Formats: sequence, C-alpha cells, structure tokens
Amino acid sequence: MNQLRIVHQEESFIVCLKPPRVLSTDEPGGVPDLVRDALGDPAACVRTVHRLDRVVSGLMVLARTPQAASELSRQIRDGEFDKDYLAVIHGVPNPPEGRMTDLLLRDKSERKTYVVSKMEKGVQEAILDYKLLASSKDLTKVLIHLITGRTHQIRCQFSSRNHPLVGDRKYSLNNDPCEIALWSHRLSFKHPVTGEPLEFRANPPAEYPWNLFI
Repeated sequence: MNQLRIVHQEESFIVCLKPPRVLSTDEPGGVPDLVRDALGDPAACVRTVHRLDRVVSGLMVLARTPQAASELSRQIRDGEFDKDYLAVIHGVPNPPEGRMTDLLLRDKSERKTYVVSKMEKGVQEAILDYKLLASSKDLTKVLIHLITGRTHQIRCQFSSRNHPLVGDRKYSLNNDPCEIALWSHRLSFKHPVTGEPLEFRANPPAEYPWNLFI
C-alpha cells in the first residue's frame, strides 16, 4: 500500500489509511497534505490529532474543523480514544497473552527510545496489552492494545524482550525484506459533534509478512 486511501469522511472528520514513510504532521507530502489532494481541495482544513510513526501504516483520523480537532484531542488526553495495532514479530512471546509495563526514556539526539530501570527526568511509564494470534516460520502475528501512547513504544517494548518487529530498521538487527510490520488496525472514539460511539477497522495488505497468516 503506497497511496493514501480515504475510508470514511464527514464534515467534521475524516478517516484514512496512511501509507508507510509518510509523516503524520502537516507539511508538504504529509498526511494532511495527501488528504487535501484526495479531497481535491488544497485549502481544506485538515488537522492531525494523533500520530503514527513515519514508517507505520494503517488507520488515522484527522479533524476537518478546529472544533473537531479540539474535541478529538480532548478524547485522546482523557483516555477516551482507543487504538489497537497488529504487528508481526520475531519469535514467539511467552506467555501468549499479557501486559507489558516498562519505563521508557526518549533519546532525542538518537531519535530512539530505551527501556530503563528507574524513574528519572524524561522517563515515562509505558503500558500495552498483547495477544498472540498466529505463528509461522518463527514469526508471530500479535494484536496490541495501547494503554499509553509513547513514542516508538511498541517497537521498543517488543525489541527489549528479543521480539523485534519484522522490518524494523531502528530496533532490530534482522535484515527483513519488507516495510515494518506494524499496522494501525482499529480506532474507537466518539463522534466529535454528536458524541456517538464510532469504531473503524482495517486489515493490513496481503503482502509479506502479513500474507503468512492468511
């Protein structure tokens, strides 16, 4: 998947599939810019309210009004915005289902996140739940529910347990022949105008390594 695709749009928000190697932020070639291209309106109000790593693909929601941006951002701050990811990792986690809790420190000069042993300045707690879905050829497909949303959290937490994500060039020494296998699979939030509960799901493309589990 190399092109942005709109999966749902309304006057107040839009849901799209972000391609890999595209920035989430509003700049030339970023997701809001690509959404404006897809809408055919270079002056459209399109605002980022949450981010995916540049190399990560899948579902993103963007606001189309300042009011919607404010409300969606509030939901994220207040823990009312749910995100599930799919990933393919090296090895098989044990136990097959559980919670990862770590202290993470972001090194801005290296643009990399590390697991550390004690709380200090700049350290944040990171929590996620995971569930093994299937294994094939020493690779495992997992479902991940984020409790916190730290930079590179999923990539760092799994690699620290010797289960780096397939295709991860930053946290893995494996030379995998693919983009990073991390996909924004499900978004759940309240409609920014009506308050109606909404949920969107999308599956990753049928290409390596995802096609090992079809």
